[in-house]
Amino acid sequence: MKHTSPHDDSNVSRRSALKGIAAAAGLVTVPGALAACSSSSSTSSTSSPGSSSSSSSGGGSGAGGSISFGSNQSDPAPKQAFAALVSNAQSSTGVKVAVNTVDHNTFQQDITSYLQGTPNDLATWFAGYRMQYFAQQGLLEPIDDVWNTIGNNFGDAVKSLCKGADGHYYFVPLYNYPWVVVYNKSTFTQKGYTVPTTWDELITLAKKMQKDGLIPFAFADKDLWPALGMFDILNMRINGYDYHISLMHNQAKYSDPQVTAVFDHWRELMPYLQSGAAGRIWEDGAKTLEAKQAGMVFQGASQIGSQYVADNKSLDDLDFFHYPAINPTYGTDYMDAPMDGFILPAKAKNKDAAKKVLEYIGTGQAEAAYLADDKWNVGVASGLSVPTYSSVQIKSAQLIASQKNVAQFGDRDTAPPVATALEAAILQFIASPTASTVKTIQSSMASQAKAIFGS
Repeated sequence: MKHTSPHDDSNVSRRSALKGIAAAAGLVTVPGALAACSSSSSTSSTSSPGSSSSSSSGGGSGAGGSISFGSNQSDPAPKQAFAALVSNAQSSTGVKVAVNTVDHNTFQQDITSYLQGTPNDLATWFAGYRMQYFAQQGLLEPIDDVWNTIGNNFGDAVKSLCKGADGHYYFVPLYNYPWVVVYNKSTFTQKGYTVPTTWDELITLAKKMQKDGLIPFAFADKDLWPALGMFDILNMRINGYDYHISLMHNQAKYSDPQVTAVFDHWRELMPYLQSGAAGRIWEDGAKTLEAKQAGMVFQGASQIGSQYVADNKSLDDLDFFHYPAINPTYGTDYMDAPMDGFILPAKAKNKDAAKKVLEYIGTGQAEAAYLADDKWNVGVASGLSVPTYSSVQIKSAQLIASQKNVAQFGDRDTAPPVATALEAAILQFIASPTASTVKTIQSSMASQAKAIFGS
């Protein structure tokens, strides 16, 4: 089956309105952000994402009723922030919400069978092509009526990422965050390290860290998705945003010499990445940085920030910088800045009550309340006021604003089967980072992408 690419206007909208997102993300301050409430009124369980809570029945349009909410927010810090969001939604709408929390990776891996089976009434998910893919399969409910209510709360860049290829809305956003090189200020100060701005400076710094007894880059890929971020950034740094998106949509080919260049640079970096990545979850990679055994890690600023909070580490020592420039034509103009939010499965049992909850979530008030507990992500509602923003959030908003364009991530900008194949290919590369392995990977990926996309 052939999968169509997103409408071209989504890229145009994103390109023209990133600064608007950043302004909405907390750089515009208006007094009165609300503090989040406790989550005591919601229920939470951990089970397979294919099962729906019995509380999803009942209730109609308007206040009241009950729904179940499938959540991938399984790590302690984001789980707590999500519980506060649900509690606020219940208070605002009168809809009773039962939360079904599933391990993040399991949720993502099982999403197709989940949506095809008996899904919850609402679910956490991702913006952009990964959402559009399931909308095209008829697995998501259009929510244009919700957007008739919340539309004025968001700018065009955000709106474009919430639409399917058919122009209908299928997604309500909550936050985004940048993928950056994260480090401890104290380590850089103690060792006299300088933030690198070019590839040569990055390699020089990595060598110095290694000489000083540090792991230059903490690295984990047991979850399979983290290393996609490295592929993305190298591709955007070397070949630019447009080529990267073309590759994700099979308009460029994995057999191209541009992709060879990506892996060649990665091969040069491999000696400075933490070994044993295939057996390490990303949280343990973050802990290597926390313990100051590693000098840097390349990952979502929000993920590292949330792990620091979960481990009772101070965010004050945490800082980050753009992945250094490689090709001066593109400099540091692009990055991954994924946007997370919520979908309404087509098979949801109580769509009316679920839409009432989405209407609440799609407000600046809801985002501000959520971000009173979340100290690592960046809100996306227009005119959002979050005076509680941490230094991580402030700098995240500033970096996103500086970009000419942002990608959504390697497993969100392409068809899910291609993302799965790319994850496996990268794991193969990590195990054997040779020119021969790269050649095999490129040929295999080109064939698989052609078969999946149908061209």
